[in-house]
Amino acid sequence: MKIKYIFITSVIFLSQTIFAQRQMEYLKRGIVAIPSGSGVFVSWRLLGTEEQNAKFDVYRTEYRTKGAYTKKLNKEPLLEGTNFLDKTAKKGKAYTYFIQSYGEDLTVNYDYAKYTANQRPYFSIPLKTPDGYTPNDASVADLDGDGEYEIILHQTGRSHDNSQKGETDPPIIQAYKLNGQFLWEINLGKNIREGAHYTQFLVYDLDHDGKAEIVMKTADGSKDGKGKFIGDPTKNYVNENGMILSGPEFLTVFNGETGAEINTVNYEVPRFSGSLNPTDEEMTETWGDAKGNRIDRFLGAVAYLDGKTPSVIMSRGYYTRTAIAAWDFKDKKLNLRWLFDTESSEENKKYRGQGNHNLSIADVDNDGKDEIIFGAMTVDDDGKVLNSTGYGHGDALHVGDLDPSNPGLEIFDIQERFDDAGAHFRDGKTGKVLWKLPSTIYSQAGKFQGPGRGLSLNIDPRYDGSESWAAGAGLKGVYSAKGKKISEKNPPANMGIYWDGDFLSEILDGTVVSKWDWKKEKSNLIFDAKNFQCESNNGTKKNPSLVADLFGDWREEVIYRTSDNKELRIFSTTIPTKHRLYTLMHNPQYRLSIVWQNVGYNQPPHTDYYLDESVKEIPKPNIYTVIPKK
Repeated sequence: MKIKYIFITSVIFLSQTIFAQRQMEYLKRGIVAIPSGSGVFVSWRLLGTEEQNAKFDVYRTEYRTKGAYTKKLNKEPLLEGTNFLDKTAKKGKAYTYFIQSYGEDLTVNYDYAKYTANQRPYFSIPLKTPDGYTPNDASVADLDGDGEYEIILHQTGRSHDNSQKGETDPPIIQAYKLNGQFLWEINLGKNIREGAHYTQFLVYDLDHDGKAEIVMKTADGSKDGKGKFIGDPTKNYVNENGMILSGPEFLTVFNGETGAEINTVNYEVPRFSGSLNPTDEEMTETWGDAKGNRIDRFLGAVAYLDGKTPSVIMSRGYYTRTAIAAWDFKDKKLNLRWLFDTESSEENKKYRGQGNHNLSIADVDNDGKDEIIFGAMTVDDDGKVLNSTGYGHGDALHVGDLDPSNPGLEIFDIQERFDDAGAHFRDGKTGKVLWKLPSTIYSQAGKFQGPGRGLSLNIDPRYDGSESWAAGAGLKGVYSAKGKKISEKNPPANMGIYWDGDFLSEILDGTVVSKWDWKKEKSNLIFDAKNFQCESNNGTKKNPSLVADLFGDWREEVIYRTSDNKELRIFSTTIPTKHRLYTLMHNPQYRLSIVWQNVGYNQPPHTDYYLDESVKEIPKPNIYTVIPKK
């Protein structure tokens, strides 16, 4: 019998030169089964290495007194969305759901998910939260090479912003499997200060062995997951203000399975390049102050600088001096690839002060290699500045195909200090400002003060591209990708998430997922995690621990801590969709967005393609995966 294949109609277009394939994570099918109001919602991945028109069948096994009974639930092969609503499931029953897939080469593979009786509508991760600590930002990666993600969690105790005095508790990083199994704990020690701008932890498979590593800034007294100290644990460099302005600084790679130290090097750049005992005037001239505020502003990311293999990006400073180091991890050693420093030349000095509280990684010049979008400045894959607006520091940053009519990627950025550019929208490759919005409200100091939040998401189907808006500094209204004001009212401006069944983005604000009603100019509630005793993090930032495509189909999951700090809860949509899309985690830009999401002021991830109901063809990821050796 000749088998026919039908292509779906909901697809995406991306024209791009063919480059070397990137090795990315081997992932299993990621099937999940979640209670829905009308049955059990079953969802699974379409992997980036598969044919887009792969066929799927859904099977359910029911356990009876006389044994197990298995039946196929769909009459015809599933060719649209990678989800299925089992309306025949009975309450109080336990099931196992199997997915069978057929590719063009007629290969067959299976995966399964267990559905327990009276299962809750979320996945629970019980935590070993230390006394006085609160679960904060999280990341995910496959630490043990089994094709499933583990959760890496930052636990925070007493914490202070860089601008505040006071001693803090040591930052603690923990790892858990999705079944709740505790794996390890790393205690960074008293010589690493706790706060949003200090510890940027990066989790990724840096050496292509199929198992992820963890990279962080460390110091004397940091303790790995096996209990081994880095440096001298007897040293205490905390000064009378609670700041740490002396002592050695390190960069350490840890084993993802065990938390054990693999390699430690000196952190680049050090606090002071000249005198070991600089004057207050020298420190202020270089970093902007002499009290540890601006000198200890760190960012981090992972980028494919050669287009094929990942490199670690670590930085220091963005208000004045800015230093960005790129490291390669090979043969279990960190090797410095390049170092960009605004103080290294007169040419570089003009790029001082251009960084944000966050950064992004994307191939903005379409050469197959990643760039570092460092706020108003973009650094090329070779460590040289590609372009810069000169607009200075900001709080929010978004990079993607925000305007499909403009070739390549675009950047929406907001600034704190510039009266003529409180927010701006620019071309990623050239840095050309396509449109900008002025700040219109003076601060108490009598100067223009820029906005503190901003988003760029596709929320209005009447206009091509993403809509952008900012909050604060008198900026009100939603703007199209061309800079046209299309609404007088602002949606919330924190995070975004794909949750319902269409290709428009939903808005994630605190514990609330909402849909923007462009006709009535208001947000409509879809889901609130507060109903499940959950809380958001980081005060007014109001972000979850993580939002990412963790499992199931291409819609995203969101992780929150419970109000008693004893548990993480993972929520996933149960809304059916006909749309089929490769798992977002196999889109290289999106996957690297998950690496940096916890850095500084958390920002939502973006793909490198435009997602809309009207697009023509799906971009197949130019990737390959290798099953790790046991």
